[in-house]
Order: sequence, then structure tokens, then C-alpha cells
Amino acid sequence: MPEEAASAASEAPERSIPLEQGLNFRDVGGYPTADGRQVRWRRLFRAGGLSQLSPGDLDALRALGLATVVDLRSTTEWEMGRFPVEALPVAFHHLPIVEEILDPTRYELPEGMLAARYQDYARLGATPIARTISLVADPATHPVVVHCLAGKDRTGVVIAIVLSLLGVDDEMVATDYALSERAMGELRARAFERDDTPIRTPELADEVFSARPTNITSLLAALRASHGTIEDYAVSIGVKPDAIESLRANLLD
Repeated sequence: MPEEAASAASEAPERSIPLEQGLNFRDVGGYPTADGRQVRWRRLFRAGGLSQLSPGDLDALRALGLATVVDLRSTTEWEMGRFPVEALPVAFHHLPIVEEILDPTRYELPEGMLAARYQDYARLGATPIARTISLVADPATHPVVVHCLAGKDRTGVVIAIVLSLLGVDDEMVATDYALSERAMGELRARAFERDDTPIRTPELADEVFSARPTNITSLLAALRASHGTIEDYAVSIGVKPDAIESLRANLLD
């Protein structure tokens, strides 16, 4: 590794932010773009559920200067537990991608079907996705975290689109998505420790908990096949071209 690259790597912030009660909280900064820039650190985060944060977790988020929370969960999930804005005042936006979620204790998905589910999210969740992109593009919202339950599926779709709009290549976008695999063991354990008896066994939920890179590369390929470019998709769902320019101006170094 050249000396300059080694120095840059050693100075890069930690991508994963460990939380006691939060899941899969990480920075999406540092990724290179096709035009030689990189995504800024400590501006945009992705995460799983944030409704049961410990006092230590809240201190960690205060240290990040967190200003905005975008919750992509369904209304039912949101009503079961919300981000504690009374303890950590932030601008809070509830923008459910879909209202029906996949319960891994009750649904079995054949291998490869999660990628198709993501295409459904991009279509059915067009309005909240557009709103989320526009919020992230506004520097007044920074630092901002986008989250759902696991921080993998709904969040994964939105972050993949944002990174693609910033010029990050598909392989790197998929690599970022696949980092969620590390959190899936804990999430699986939580799902199958619930009081209500599962109809399905944990082994049959493998697809729901998967974070294969192809889940995301298939989504991006499908959006390009139907719209031409990811930017064309974003504009088609209501993202203004100036918001895309603002996204790049404020999230790229």
C-alpha cells in the first residue's frame, strides 16, 4: 500500500458505531466515486432499530452530533417503539417504505426472492424514498441516520440508491450492503426468542436474513433496465434534479 493510502486509511473514522441496544449502526462515508471523489464521513449513517437505546447509546449519538432521524419502518413497528426524541432532540421523520413487513417466523422466501422484494420496495415506496433522498440532500439535516428494523432491507434499498447517485460503483455499494451480514445473527436470535410461537423454523428464514451482494446489484440492474439510469429513476419518483446536485455537493469531498 502506498504511504499516502496507508496514512489515509489509518486516519479514516470507524465505519461501525457500536451501540449497546442499537443494531447495525454504521457510517457510509469513505467510499470512492467514479470521478475521483469520496463520500464524506460522519454525514450519513444507516442503522437498524433505534427505539430501545441505552443512556450510553444516546451519549454516542450525541457525540456524533446527530441532527436528523429518518425512520423507514411501518406504522405498526413505529407504534411499538420510537426514537427517543425527548432524550435526544432531533428532527424526526417517519417515512414508511411499505406497511407490510416480512416476519421471518412466519414467511419463507425462496433463495433469490429478496432481490425481487427490493424491486417492490423501489416501486411501492417511491414517495418515501424520494422524500428521504431529498432530506439527505439538505445539509441542514446532517448528520442524518436512515434506519428500519434491521438496517438491511428497506434501509439497504435507500442507501444503495443514494450511493449510486453519488457515483459509487455497484460493487462497492453491494459491499456496503453486505456488511449487514454481521448483524443478522443477533437479529435472528431476537426474532426467534419472541413469546409468540414461530410457525417457521429458523433455518427456513435464511433468505430473509441474507445480505448477499447480488440482492443489491440485481436491484440496481433492474432500475437501470426500467429507467435508464439511477438518476432517471430518482427523478421519475419525484426527486428534483437540484436535490441530486445538492446531494453530491454536500456528501462528496
